[in-house]
Amino acid sequence: MKFASARSVARDPKVAAHEGYQVLAQRLGAAPDIIFVYTTETYDTAAVNGRLAELAGGVPIHGGTSCQGVMTDEGVASDQGHGLAMMGIADAEGAYGVGVSEIGESPREAARRAVQGALSQAGRPGQVPQMLWLMAAPGCEEELIAGIQELLGSKVPILGGSSADNTVAGQWKQFANEEVFENAVVVAAIFSSADVDYSFHSGYEPTAKRGRVTRAEGRVLYAIDGQPAAQVYNAWTGGAIDEELEQGGNILGKTTLFPLGREVGTIEGTPYFQLSHPDGLSPQGGLTLFSTVEEGEELVLMTGTVDSLISRAGRVGQAVRDIAASEDKEIVGSLVIYCAGCMLTVQERIDEVAREMGEVLGGKPYIGAFTFGEQGCFIGGENRHGNLMISVVTFLS
Repeated sequence: MKFASARSVARDPKVAAHEGYQVLAQRLGAAPDIIFVYTTETYDTAAVNGRLAELAGGVPIHGGTSCQGVMTDEGVASDQGHGLAMMGIADAEGAYGVGVSEIGESPREAARRAVQGALSQAGRPGQVPQMLWLMAAPGCEEELIAGIQELLGSKVPILGGSSADNTVAGQWKQFANEEVFENAVVVAAIFSSADVDYSFHSGYEPTAKRGRVTRAEGRVLYAIDGQPAAQVYNAWTGGAIDEELEQGGNILGKTTLFPLGREVGTIEGTPYFQLSHPDGLSPQGGLTLFSTVEEGEELVLMTGTVDSLISRAGRVGQAVRDIAASEDKEIVGSLVIYCAGCMLTVQERIDEVAREMGEVLGGKPYIGAFTFGEQGCFIGGENRHGNLMISVVTFLS
């Protein structure tokens, strides 16, 4: 089993795809059995994917758009917000397939169709994969996970990210084989000949400030402990959104270091959290979020720093490296998702994130995207969608 990554910042989409694939094939020394590809929205993504499909000759392709750039074991690929990266896996003893479905009116049904398509392409219909790797349009990720679990149960790890663009203008895309979509869910079914481990974490710590959701509808949080959610949040954060409460406006940049967390479980008495990122204000005094909250849930104000967002990426990678060492195995390749909100907050130092991730992953090939939502499997086995998080899958041999 072999992994190889490649990247390009060539402006011409077909040239970028050709450059990347030629390097990939040379490094693999064999035809890939699946390709993962992430690009910025600045490319003609249909031209990229079409050319890649021509070169790869029917190999499953999975991917989508990433915010402002991409990263690999060679570092960040971004020329003024323009870049492309790809990862190839050559694994003759494994099986891989990619399925896709437009999300439409039933995200759960779309997710089930995409999984069934992936299993079919892998030649394993009706079987249960080691894991699933997602790329979907932002907006209903919780329903997508629920649909998958209705089909396969809750024991299959589900990881991945939500496609992104450079300016939160809705220009994100998803890639499946030779096709490109704007509002779809793309699933890769992985039956690897290697072992697979994973980690899902954030760079934030809980504070003492917490309250109960007393009114919420989907991704709008109206009230905490019976009080307008925006006012409660502003008080918790010491006035972080004072100006927006008076004048309106987007709060995305001001809330990145203060997400809201929900405890998912504990490990040796220490809780771990699923995060929600407030991005706007509702007319009724509520907060709009990038993930769904339910009435009755307890919310905890989380806090982070630029340094913690940088160092946490390495610690997440170290966690899976420690697992490999405990099993007397070595990492041979990795898939990485790093939240775009975190990336934008540490953008001047994003090279440090890529470098530290590469070091803890043993210098082996990896590919990383900056996404508008992260899906992962916590240490307790819970598949969740969150924000401002890091999701890593490592293949061990």
